[in-house]
Amino acid sequence: MNQKSPNVKLEKARELLNSRAFSLSELAKLSNLSPAYLQKQFKLYFGLSPAEYSAQQKLLSLKKNLRETADVTQAWVDSGFGSSSRVYENGAAKLGMLPAVYKKGGQGLIIHWTICETQLGLALIAATERGICAVALGADKSLLLAELQKEFPKAQLNFVADSHQYIADKVQQVAHALSGLPSAVSIELVGTAFQQKVWQALMKIPAGQTRSYAELAEQLAMPKAARAVARACASNKVAVLVPCHRIIRGDGTLGGYRWGLPLKKKILQLERA
Repeated sequence: MNQKSPNVKLEKARELLNSRAFSLSELAKLSNLSPAYLQKQFKLYFGLSPAEYSAQQKLLSLKKNLRETADVTQAWVDSGFGSSSRVYENGAAKLGMLPAVYKKGGQGLIIHWTICETQLGLALIAATERGICAVALGADKSLLLAELQKEFPKAQLNFVADSHQYIADKVQQVAHALSGLPSAVSIELVGTAFQQKVWQALMKIPAGQTRSYAELAEQLAMPKAARAVARACASNKVAVLVPCHRIIRGDGTLGGYRWGLPLKKKILQLERA
């Protein structure tokens, strides 16, 4: 009898983790692989270790259950979190807000936002007390605001002038970044464990330089995860500060950009000037 290929076995391991959490040894036994091989190859193919993948699935389940049930405690249990302390330790860091707040669509979260003119056109800048949570680029103020409202449907969105003390320093730093100058500002990254890994890696690419999706995947020690890296880049909500514009296709062409290819080209030109 022919043995199943490693890819098939890894897919089986992933399907098992989609159903519930397993220890590495349990998962390896059920997948007919050694624990060491499973650990290494799973991360190579899927971009996360089995434990990280399982944690991500629990978080996704928590998000879904928080939306669908009125009982927050039951949502914790149904999502595989053993205690409220564990979900607050793990869930809040990944969600960017406490689970009860996330369940309400960000209700109770205060976000200050403004729209200002920059070298690249209009920029909407939004921030919580933790840091910038969104930077959107465009030419239509109403569309920029609609994008923010879609991301945070029940948060308290407070418009402030770009000179307001709460956001003035953030506007200045974003303006520097949009002009191709160095900047340093706190950012609140809200995404899966894998997305956050990719976004952190993006922020380490020097200004004016580029990497391909495959090169970034290789840098993350996940050479088979180029497509997943591309999806994470496309999910970025913080333009320029999380520089997904520095990622291009393997053939050297620009590829995609959430805020349009002309802006991507212009940002790179400014950084290289």
